[in-house]
Amino acid sequence: MPANITGVNSMSIRYTKVIRTRTLDPWWNLAVEEYLLGRVREGECILYLWQNQNTVVIGRNQNAWRECRAELLESEGGKLARRLSGGGAVYHDEGNLNFTFLVRREDYNLDRQLEVILSAVKSLGIGAEKSGRNDITADGRKFSGNAFYFAGTSAYHHGTILVSTDFEKLTRYLQVSKEKISGKGITSVRSRVVNLTELDPSVTVDKVAEALAEAFAIVYGCTPATGDGSEDIDPGEVRKLREKYASWEWRYGQTPRFDITLETRFPWGGIEMGLNLKNGKVISSKVYSDAMDEAFIGMLPDVLAGCPFSFRNLADRIRSSFSSASNREMAIDIAAWLEAKAGGNPG
Repeated sequence: MPANITGVNSMSIRYTKVIRTRTLDPWWNLAVEEYLLGRVREGECILYLWQNQNTVVIGRNQNAWRECRAELLESEGGKLARRLSGGGAVYHDEGNLNFTFLVRREDYNLDRQLEVILSAVKSLGIGAEKSGRNDITADGRKFSGNAFYFAGTSAYHHGTILVSTDFEKLTRYLQVSKEKISGKGITSVRSRVVNLTELDPSVTVDKVAEALAEAFAIVYGCTPATGDGSEDIDPGEVRKLREKYASWEWRYGQTPRFDITLETRFPWGGIEMGLNLKNGKVISSKVYSDAMDEAFIGMLPDVLAGCPFSFRNLADRIRSSFSSASNREMAIDIAAWLEAKAGGNPG
């Protein structure tokens, strides 16, 4: 049993379950995740543990061609996958353990969910702490990145735990922009990540999975049911979802030629905006980003549709469309960036 964990009873969570799948197919595992998301019960929290083999997983709104050396990955037997949540690209192999907390919206509690991860790793004798909005670090380096997704009445929080990942493949397949690296004050991807085995060679993926299950039971104050997922899913429905995740359209999508392409990076993430114009108006657009708020990024093309083109008009349209939204600060940042470009634009 993990040491130094104080039990925290949740009044709303009455049912807990740990599901650990054994397949290494990323498209199947993501399909199971979405299937469970749509069926999590009131008062239930599911801890879903899963692994992929030689896979790059990109965020919902990322440009696959820019985030990953996809041809190299696939030529070497790897797979590209796209998840529902926002955030950046990550590399998965059998030395990495993925976790997902699935709950109803009213039961979503990021602090409690993170407490499970932190407590489990600390129980293995490794000091861990939350860093920034979505990273967990040990020895000043990241071993876990987290992302979040909300749909209807349900939500999930998922992430990675680097145990013994092949960093040579990680750096070979991922294409991280120089702006992102310099913005974090580091010189390379490799310099800011760490495997738990580097801190304690005796740690294994199975040990981490066991520690997570034990911490989950203590933090939520009840003994979870366990299973491999076979009794929790409809294979036919999961196969349908897998077809989506495996499809070229979902993974790569259309990357059309644009009349205007704009790109920058903010503290909350990078953004690449492609605009197509006709008769002086925006007729279509595509916005790529590694921002955590995938829903906000996904709304921007509709907001920009039909806008008479000028940088000031674009800025006004974005600012007014999100004047009272929770993501207002992101909209203000984008508007200010566009207005700064207006000096060279007749708008």
